[in-house]
Amino acid sequence: MQLAFSKEDSDFRDEVRTWLAEHAPRQRRPRSGTAMRDFDLAWQKLQWEGGWAGIAWPVEYGGRGLSLTQQLVWHEEYAKLGMKPIDCRFVGLSHAGPTLISRAGPEHQAFHLPRILRGEVVWCQGFSEPEAGSDLASLRTRGVVDGDELVVTGQKIWTSFADLADWQELLVRTNPEAPKHKGLTWVICDMHSPGIDVRPIHSLDGHADFAEVFYDDVRIPLANVVGGIDNGWGVAMSTLSFERGTAFTVNQVQLSTTVERLIVLAREHADGRGRPLLDDEEIRRALARARADVAALRALTYLGISRNAQAATPGPEGSMMKLQYADLSQRIHRLAVEIVGPRSIGLDEADEETSYWTDRYLLSFGDSIGGGTSEIQRNIIAERVLGLPR
Repeated sequence: MQLAFSKEDSDFRDEVRTWLAEHAPRQRRPRSGTAMRDFDLAWQKLQWEGGWAGIAWPVEYGGRGLSLTQQLVWHEEYAKLGMKPIDCRFVGLSHAGPTLISRAGPEHQAFHLPRILRGEVVWCQGFSEPEAGSDLASLRTRGVVDGDELVVTGQKIWTSFADLADWQELLVRTNPEAPKHKGLTWVICDMHSPGIDVRPIHSLDGHADFAEVFYDDVRIPLANVVGGIDNGWGVAMSTLSFERGTAFTVNQVQLSTTVERLIVLAREHADGRGRPLLDDEEIRRALARARADVAALRALTYLGISRNAQAATPGPEGSMMKLQYADLSQRIHRLAVEIVGPRSIGLDEADEETSYWTDRYLLSFGDSIGGGTSEIQRNIIAERVLGLPR
């Protein structure tokens, strides 16, 4: 691994820290609905106006074009804010945008990329289906070519922010006779098209960030196909490589801040006999292990970034970071609930501290599912990193 912070990086960190301190939202982010969308897009617009939008995107596409070390600095300082790492902007900035940059034509790039960066639109992802989640290639939503349009019929599920989205990166089967990894097409879908029915799904935390999406003869211009008809699997893998390689960096870095907050919490909270929780040997041991594990994850993240510096797109090594992060996130947030105690059972949003830890704990269950289950990540690591037989 070759990764070092230069004097320029250190100066840049001061610049980032100062700008975030002056401009980061002070009010609490709304938890759902159009108010949440407006909050997220307003924050994106503010970053655009301040010259901080698309830090990883090339300058020629409107981004900042920062080096990998500077991107890491931004993520580290951003993580300290404690803001939600994945919000309405996530798919546009970390999935659709990078995919359009690497695989789409100039017309789509010119139309969509500025709107994403300026905080004008929300994107969602139409990949998973009831019978095709981890085994994405088994998807059955059909796309039939009819003249200069693609007619889509089927269903998607676990689509984040679908009810708030303007556009969708949609993967459909256009050739049912081809092997399952072939005959797929990646297409840009207007979420306001006739025939689309979005039904929110309420999760453990009582909110509905996910949705089912039904398509009833939805007509999409063939011009919206990216990568060509029946060539969608390769485009989709580009999308997922960005997610597994770089998109969760803020989540990973934020775990370090989380552990430090828990140490303070354990020092301030008392057990049934009035002693600080930090005096409990088991609590101290668990927090020490969490701090060590976070340091190991950070080293793994640095290793991944160092490797990414030598490649055009993130490689399968990103699955190692995602796998480790999912396991560690669940263990740390479980520990947080234990430290907070019986109050963590409630979901009273008026109690900001308790609702924060409860939300994080419940949402951590999805860390080992979203973006490919932990079992799938292990298969990727075994086959593509270690070279083991299928």
